[in-house]
Amino acid sequence: MKRAMEFFDRHAALLFPLPALLAIVLLIVGPVLANLVISMYGWSIGRAPAFIGLDNFVEALTSRRFWNGVRNTLYFTGLAVPIQLVLGMGIAVLFHRNFPGKGFVRTIMLLPMVATPVAIALIWALMFDPSLGVLNYFLESLGLPRSLWVADSSIVIPSLVMVDVWQWTPMVALILLAALQGVPQEYYEAAEIDGASGLQAFRHITLPSVYGAIIVALILRSIDALKTFDLIYVITGGGPGTASETLNVYAFRAGFEFFRAGYAASLLIFLLFLVLGIAIFLNLLRTRSR
Repeated sequence: MKRAMEFFDRHAALLFPLPALLAIVLLIVGPVLANLVISMYGWSIGRAPAFIGLDNFVEALTSRRFWNGVRNTLYFTGLAVPIQLVLGMGIAVLFHRNFPGKGFVRTIMLLPMVATPVAIALIWALMFDPSLGVLNYFLESLGLPRSLWVADSSIVIPSLVMVDVWQWTPMVALILLAALQGVPQEYYEAAEIDGASGLQAFRHITLPSVYGAIIVALILRSIDALKTFDLIYVITGGGPGTASETLNVYAFRAGFEFFRAGYAASLLIFLLFLVLGIAIFLNLLRTRSR
């Protein structure tokens, strides 16, 4: 027992993180390696898997549908995340001030974020219905023409972005609000004494003070938006046609509708490197901002 305690004391720095490291290996590294192995096989339901090397990756890179999925993935993310950052900053600045009913309004604001994603998608799918949806009722009440929403290939992704913005802007607002509460009030008092306007104080005090939190929110939301599946699949299934088919949705359809497990695995490898590359770039951006 004494020797065991001495061994533990000497190697505590390695033994304490060991359970977490094993969990990461089993739950993350293991499935990724298994997916990489599957991607090198021509594997479909009812047929024995045959090793084909990099043929699945070559087929993906030469497929228009693959590049359509990449484009839709980047379009969805590039449109949703900046809107969430701008709206989240506005909400954070608003809730940084005291006003009647602040606690109640903040609770209501968090409801979209804690709701079940599939339930949210089903409700919005009903709202988007061109004939019976409440959104077209609002347009008509304003004297505007009806819209096809997710049935129109030209606006299907902006329509989906609207749902994503509604659901996840509160999370961005919470991150930025926490950062705002750490900014000393003396900065604003000094700026007011110097005659700075509210816009100048926001530009020279608020934004620099919460820049790190903005980058954190950007990283978290970008990674999550790139992997969005449930929202898109439930509302549109990737349609109309392939107008909203992201890389994630395409991989799912390749595996569970076309029964091409090896090809679907190769698509997910591409998605992994896409998410990893953007995450590394944003982390480098955060490091340089310090």
